[in-house]
Amino acid sequence: MSEYAQSLGDAVRRARGKLNLTQGEVAAQANMDSRTILNIENYKGNPKLEILYPLIRTLHLDPREIFYPELVNPSPAMAELQQYIADCTETEAEALLPIIVSVLTVLRKQEPEKE
Repeated sequence: MSEYAQSLGDAVRRARGKLNLTQGEVAAQANMDSRTILNIENYKGNPKLEILYPLIRTLHLDPREIFYPELVNPSPAMAELQQYIADCTETEAEALLPIIVSVLTVLRKQEPEKE
């Protein structure tokens, strides 16, 4: 089993669970065979982009979960923050950006110095 097959299978299984979808429902929404979802979740196969693209979009997967699983932070607070950011419009993001930078600057000045 390859490293990417495991990270892809795990990411698909987690996302499908969060959305409370069966393999068949995901397959129908992504316009593919349910055996494809089964194989991916069982770390089998080497899906082409024609499979990955609709699957990632159907499950609202963060591609980092697949390609950089070591960078994904499972912290609940970080996940919630990322979801809020992902749901922002461009106008909202532009308005929030200076606020976030200011708050982080203050918080980081309050942190004890690291050696």
